[in-house]
Amino acid sequence: MAANPRVVSLAPSATAVLDAAGLDAHVVGATVHSPTDKPVVGGWLNPDFDRVAELDADAVCTCDDLQSDVAAAARDRGYDVVHVAPATLAEVFDSFPVVCDAAGDAGAGATLAEDCRDHLARVADAVAGRDRPTVYCEEWADPPMAAGNWVPDLVRAAGGSAPLVAPGDRSAEVDPETVAAADPDHVMLHPCGKGERGDPEAFEARGWNLDASVHAVDDSLLNQPSPAVVSGVDRLARLLHPDAGLPEPWEPAAATATPPATESDEGK
Repeated sequence: MAANPRVVSLAPSATAVLDAAGLDAHVVGATVHSPTDKPVVGGWLNPDFDRVAELDADAVCTCDDLQSDVAAAARDRGYDVVHVAPATLAEVFDSFPVVCDAAGDAGAGATLAEDCRDHLARVADAVAGRDRPTVYCEEWADPPMAAGNWVPDLVRAAGGSAPLVAPGDRSAEVDPETVAAADPDHVMLHPCGKGERGDPEAFEARGWNLDASVHAVDDSLLNQPSPAVVSGVDRLARLLHPDAGLPEPWEPAAATATPPATESDEGK
C-alpha cells in the first residue's frame, strides 16, 4: 500500500465510510450515487477503469457479492482491492476498519464502528421494555421483496420486529398473504436506488388490507452498509416509538482526519 494512498471507491457505502471516518481526503474518485463531489468513475457494476487509471489510484474499494466481478477486474489491473460483503449489522460495523485500511488508517474505521455501536446502545436503552411493533420492510415493489441482510437487525435495534426474513439472509419475494399473516403494525417502503421515492399511496392501492401505518424511508438509510444505517435506526425508532426518550440523531465525529494529499499529488 502507498504511503499516502489514493483511493477510488467503486461502492457508495465505502465512500460513506471513508467520509464518516475523516478519510475523505484520500478519495480521488467514486461511482455515481456516492455521497461525494469527487470525480465520477462510472456505475456500481460498470466502472470506467480507464478513468480510474487517469486518477492514479493505489487502492480500489468494492462491496457486496454482486461486485465480485468488478473486484476481480480491478485486481487484474494491478490495484490493491479492498472488498467487503457484510450480511448482518455486526458485519457492517466490522467492515469499517477493513474499508478504512484502504486509506492507510484502519484505526479510524475501528473508532467509527465503536461510535456507531455506542449510539445504538443508547437507542436500545431508550426502547428497552417497550412492546416491539411488527414491521414489514419492502426493498422492492415489483415483485414485492421483504428486506433481508442487516435490515431485520436495524428494525430490532430500533425497538421493532421484522419476522419475514432472518438477519443475514438475502431479501425474499413475498405475497400479500404472507405479509398479512405477519400482521405488521408498520410498513417501511425503501425501494433500492430510489431514495425517498417509496409511494405509500401506491402501496395502499394494492388492496392488501393491512392494519398498518405506511412510511416512505430514504433507501440509503436502510440499504447501504455504511454509517447511514445508524441514521436508519434513528429514523425507524422515531416511527416505532415516537414518545420514547431517544438520543439526538447520530452524527459522525470524524475526530482525526488524515491530512489531504499534497498539491503535486492532486494533479495526477
